[in-house]
Amino acid sequence: MNLAAATNENLAEISNVLIYSSMAVYTLAFFAHIAEWVLGSRSKVGRTAAALAGSATGTPAAAAAPVVVQGGSTTVLERPKVVTRAATGTRDVPDGPGAAGGTFKGDMWGRIAVSMTVIAFVVEAGGVLTRALSVQRAPWANMYEFSITFSTVAVGSYLVLLALKKNVRWIGLPLVTTVLLDLGLATTVLYTDSDQLVPALHSYWLWIHVSTAILCGAVFYLGAVGTILYLFRDSYENKLASGGTPGKFATSVMERLPSASSLDKFSYRINAAVFPLWTFTIIAGAIWAGDAWGRYWGWDPKEVWSFITWVAYAAYLHARATAGWKGRKAAYLALIAFACWLFNYYGVNIFVSGLHSYAGV
Repeated sequence: MNLAAATNENLAEISNVLIYSSMAVYTLAFFAHIAEWVLGSRSKVGRTAAALAGSATGTPAAAAAPVVVQGGSTTVLERPKVVTRAATGTRDVPDGPGAAGGTFKGDMWGRIAVSMTVIAFVVEAGGVLTRALSVQRAPWANMYEFSITFSTVAVGSYLVLLALKKNVRWIGLPLVTTVLLDLGLATTVLYTDSDQLVPALHSYWLWIHVSTAILCGAVFYLGAVGTILYLFRDSYENKLASGGTPGKFATSVMERLPSASSLDKFSYRINAAVFPLWTFTIIAGAIWAGDAWGRYWGWDPKEVWSFITWVAYAAYLHARATAGWKGRKAAYLALIAFACWLFNYYGVNIFVSGLHSYAGV
């Protein structure tokens, strides 16, 4: 074995160690997020506020304003109102206080969770980088490499939103949970030893086409999380509006999330922002196919499902522009579109044979 081969093998081993290390740190972040939610549910201030405001005004607990007790007097702080356009009619519902529930301990654990997530992100990014150095190419030529890069980009996108002061810490727990599942699947079922590219992939379009596909998938994922939570929160608000009484667990979780309107807007804006990039991804893939195979479009399974995904997201965005298709109906379309993206990655790569089969497992 020559020196270069030995160096590459060592880099591959370092990459594996870094990926497993990131999983350990993500696990710590997962438990810290759990602690944030658990301690946030014990907010005496929040419960007192809900009881006082609800009994005085008849306002549902989820819409109650926080109460601050100072010097023996009680002051009710008004939260900014958010108009929910997603449901039939309109209702004024404020955003919840977040997973920490407005408590000091909950917020402390939330900050620890974010710090752990940042550390895990840096370690995982190091694993992706060393994987690239070990093969001296873009680190996304097979499903294992795509998966570890995908989770890195998803976490990076979340951290960018946090750095921009966006109210998205509620994504932390589902994100870290999903990343752990993704990395667990990647390191067990999808793992592939470092290897060189097949001739068709020797192109600068690999950097352009696949990198944009990964970024789109990561952002679509964040939008899907927002959409799922929107459906739960909208059902919770509907139950309150109809005079129902949700269970204690549902109340504890739902009242701390942003309003259904805020979640709906978040998902829509995320999906709308990345849709043009997905369009570019398909065009870039067609151009690459023309260089590699002499035709721009051949109805290969990967090409077909990329187009189906594009149509599904286009239908969702069109539905959002149609008055009768806002809210839950449009949300279901968004989830169908993301399911198409998932099948395009996992289903087509594993169960369907085609020109893209060289991506391997």
